[in-house]
Amino acid sequence: MNNNINGQVDGTNVVEYSSLDNSVKELIEAAISVRNNAYCPYSNFPVGAALRTTTGEIVTGCNVENGTFGPSFTAVAVAAYQETEFTAPCGTCRQTLSEFSAKDIPIYLVKPSPVRVMITSLFKLLPHAFSPTFLNNK
Repeated sequence: MNNNINGQVDGTNVVEYSSLDNSVKELIEAAISVRNNAYCPYSNFPVGAALRTTTGEIVTGCNVENGTFGPSFTAVAVAAYQETEFTAPCGTCRQTLSEFSAKDIPIYLVKPSPVRVMITSLFKLLPHAFSPTFLNNK
């Protein structure tokens, strides 16, 4: 996936924020807002995340670092403080998402000012995910 797109709208992968459904805008705004709660004294790279459940509830989270740099919190990363490119979820977050979703889900990547949004999906970001069912197939 080429994240180094700086506003090149193609109507499929990168769209104008204003063209999105209100429910998607609500999800993006929640991620941008919760990014302010990030604790990232080592990387100085605050990330906000928002996930909409099948019941419509929005669950938010942000990165919380510790000295080991191990995964201390995971979620769908949709808003990172990086203006030059779109930031996708890290590998640990992708794997975690794949274990909680049996189907492909959309993932919206935005910059701090959501003028344009990159639309991707879980299966595009992690096409050959490891499944816990593999553990039973010895």
